[in-house]
Amino acid sequence: MRQDAFEQSYLCADATGVLVQAKEKCRNGHFWVLVAPERHVLFEFSKHHDGDAVDDLLAGYSGYLVADAHAVYDHLYREGSIKEVNCWAHARRYYFKALSSDPERARVALGHIGALFKIERSLATAPRKKKEQLRTKHSAPILKRFFSWCDAQWPSLYEDSPIYDAVRYSRNQRVGLQRFLDDGRLPIHNNISELNLRRQAIGRKNWLFVGSEDGANSNAAFTSLLASCRMHGVEPWGYLRDVFCLISDWPAHRLLELSPLRWKETSANVETQQLLSANVYRGITLLNGL
Repeated sequence: MRQDAFEQSYLCADATGVLVQAKEKCRNGHFWVLVAPERHVLFEFSKHHDGDAVDDLLAGYSGYLVADAHAVYDHLYREGSIKEVNCWAHARRYYFKALSSDPERARVALGHIGALFKIERSLATAPRKKKEQLRTKHSAPILKRFFSWCDAQWPSLYEDSPIYDAVRYSRNQRVGLQRFLDDGRLPIHNNISELNLRRQAIGRKNWLFVGSEDGANSNAAFTSLLASCRMHGVEPWGYLRDVFCLISDWPAHRLLELSPLRWKETSANVETQQLLSANVYRGITLLNGL
């Protein structure tokens, strides 16, 4: 699944913290999510949230990366093999925070951003080239007006005010925020990563910590499969049961056929049905209603 994801034109990434049980005091760790939209959701664990962890996470990948503007990714963009795509939903949050203290300016910015999202909703099912044409025609002028407005407001803003932080973020991420114009396949936000990362954030409230680093890695592997099942409408319990029955004898060069991406097709073919029917363990679980 990871190999297939890395062959796609873009990936979406995000991260969240997690506690790892230790003898005297829990240590901090991090769960990362990589999403290849319409294909895979991949989770990984790392001890730290830094450049080395990012290098391990994205080793061998080249293409577009949709992510927040955290400094841990910066070195990837300097090398040139990975291109930064920033998130307009993230930029928009800064202006929402500024509404109470500077409503007039915040509403101007939110009006521009809202217009971009309205265009994207109208293009949701459009093919790539059509999106590129319409973005150039409609979105590019809005971007030009928005960043001209940011530049004009900048000298008059009070440092460290909410609107200052909002405009500073927009100006600093100007290139990444406009990157979606380059390729019609690119989204203008990273909501898909944040939505999938909620699995870990909500789980963390229930189980509080992982028991070890090995436990965290196991968590990441199973959550990758479960989240990908959700993406493709695959029932997860039956999927895991059947994959466990098949995987030990399945050809290594055909492993992707066992991923949630391909499971509906794989489970329907005659070869798979014969292998599952002959599996004693599966017969016992079905007999017991599992």
